[in-house]
Amino acid sequence: MELNTRAVHVVNEPFPDGSRPLSVPLVQSSAFAFDSAADLAEAMAGPDGRYVYGRRGNPTVRALEQTLAGLEGGEGALAFASGMGAISGVLLALLRPGDRVVAQRCLYGGTHAVLADLAERYGIEVVRISGDDPAELEAAAVHPATRLLVLETIANPTGHVPDLPGLLAAARALGVTSLVDNSLASPVLCRPLALGADVVVHSTTKYLSGHSDVLGGAAVFADDGLRRRIWPRTVELGACADPFAAWLTLRGIPTLPLRMRAHCANAEVLAERLAARREVTAVHYPRLPGHPSYARARTVLSGGGGLLSFELAGGREAGRDFIERVRLARLALSLGGVETLVTHPASTSHRELDEGDLAAAGIGAGLVRMSVGIEDAEDLWADVEQALA
Repeated sequence: MELNTRAVHVVNEPFPDGSRPLSVPLVQSSAFAFDSAADLAEAMAGPDGRYVYGRRGNPTVRALEQTLAGLEGGEGALAFASGMGAISGVLLALLRPGDRVVAQRCLYGGTHAVLADLAERYGIEVVRISGDDPAELEAAAVHPATRLLVLETIANPTGHVPDLPGLLAAARALGVTSLVDNSLASPVLCRPLALGADVVVHSTTKYLSGHSDVLGGAAVFADDGLRRRIWPRTVELGACADPFAAWLTLRGIPTLPLRMRAHCANAEVLAERLAARREVTAVHYPRLPGHPSYARARTVLSGGGGLLSFELAGGREAGRDFIERVRLARLALSLGGVETLVTHPASTSHRELDEGDLAAAGIGAGLVRMSVGIEDAEDLWADVEQALA
């Protein structure tokens, strides 16, 4: 089935009598009873058996996992309490002291923070690369302890698109496990597993749920053996998905393709008009001609996404003034909801980075990040225009 159809028809198991509810039932139970001690012991053996305890599995959560695996083209998935729960869970399960991680330089600030913490506390070596040339990975992977490559489909907030086909092919040839954060693209715009990734992670808080009412995350695996290897560690970590959050995400997924088309269309209109304003010194949107990733984005992505950022001529003060002047857009963290949000990354999402790291990540002091919603494009532009003026 095409993705539009697959998104509507989420995984939904029939009832014992054969009837099938149109909406996935919410099973809000923390534990499940058994008649036999042997059956209980057998159920605890793996991730796909009968349900025992909420941290080990839940029918609503499993429906979400199976749905996400289908959307991304994976063999299996694990749902988490947040996007950072998914990233931390996979990293902690895969890495050991002394391992080397090769990471794209312009990653989300939270991912930078957890990698820095692993480096400090467990001696994990983190090597940064631009993500533009597989030769960078090949040079870093000469070290025998290189275990993991970490990339983002669309970098937050610069819009950088790495050479996913080249880097993922190189990682596979070198025997390095690859992890791609696909939160900003969603499977509508890109399916990294089809390009050779081993693990795809999502903050389901973002476009997958799409209504700013869910906190959740997920990891989707190309190989089910890897999922089974990671599952016990995630159970121990305890960052499991809440059934109600899983249910809300399942409710949002059927409209994902429609919403992504609206996000992309609006963002492209704003990017083009912002690029023509004298108050704006640069616009970062991967499908805007002149963006460093423009050619690659047209190959790797089926759209530019709903996130854009732009640099204001007045620097840090101008950036802060702008986000306080908008009226329709809202000053708030997060992204991917139906409403438009603005932030100032240097003082919010990337506050963990010093000036040098900000510059290396391509984030200027006057950069404004805008998560473009699905409102009317002309209403959004009128709001941006009055804030600039």
